[in-house]
Amino acid sequence: MPTSIDLFNLTNRTAVITGGGGSLGRAISLGLSQAGARVIVIDTNLESATRVANEVNAQGGQGDAFGADLSTEAVVESIFAQIDEISPVNILINAISAPVNRYPPEEFPVEEWNATIAADLTSFFLTSRAAAQRMIKAGNGGSIINFGSIAGVTALGRGSLAYGAAKGGVIQMTRDCSFAWAEHNIRVNSILPCQFINQGWTNFMNDPAHAKLVTRVKSGIPMGRLGDPGEMVGPVLFLASDAASMVTGIALPVDGGNLAMNPGGSLDW
Repeated sequence: MPTSIDLFNLTNRTAVITGGGGSLGRAISLGLSQAGARVIVIDTNLESATRVANEVNAQGGQGDAFGADLSTEAVVESIFAQIDEISPVNILINAISAPVNRYPPEEFPVEEWNATIAADLTSFFLTSRAAAQRMIKAGNGGSIINFGSIAGVTALGRGSLAYGAAKGGVIQMTRDCSFAWAEHNIRVNSILPCQFINQGWTNFMNDPAHAKLVTRVKSGIPMGRLGDPGEMVGPVLFLASDAASMVTGIALPVDGGNLAMNPGGSLDW
């Protein structure tokens, strides 16, 4: 019987991380490598993906990098064909969170809507389908983890209409796929982050002009701060590993208590 530590061991497994060049993708790539996985980092920015893969290799792991926009079927099929030459895929982490332009709903341009849905939802479907096809054929099961957002279950405002719709779609897609692929021992789960520190939020926090926004965001997180990218490694490692062998179809908030708090809630009487 494996020990509790063994349950988190990812040795001899390969994890594909999309959006892997971003702050969360980097932390996840390094964390899963430390747990024994070979990691394949995909990002629209090849330089960013390569930088993360090089960090993985520098710490003694195995990392490969690809630069690609995964919102089209032909590109996804091409990338996964190349991955087939490297290693079978056991784990897929969809951590794409594409930059979006923001508009009020009554003014939202359809081209911006389509671009956001393509980047933040269609890409998740295409990569999940490609990974699942391979996992089913191999017959060894697998784990797919899709990054939703608190914006997928509650309204953030601030021009987030298309982003929220995409992330809501990711959460529902996760449920449907978990149901369809459970018989193949493919577990499909989603993670719902609050705001985590990245370059954009670092800029906001250092800019007095955005002080009101930063204060408002922190007030919606009972823990009183934004998440640190390293704090995402544990939840992802759990869902990717045998420690979560009976966990599928969930939407796991990693949000400092955001979704637990009623908007009118207060500790003051």
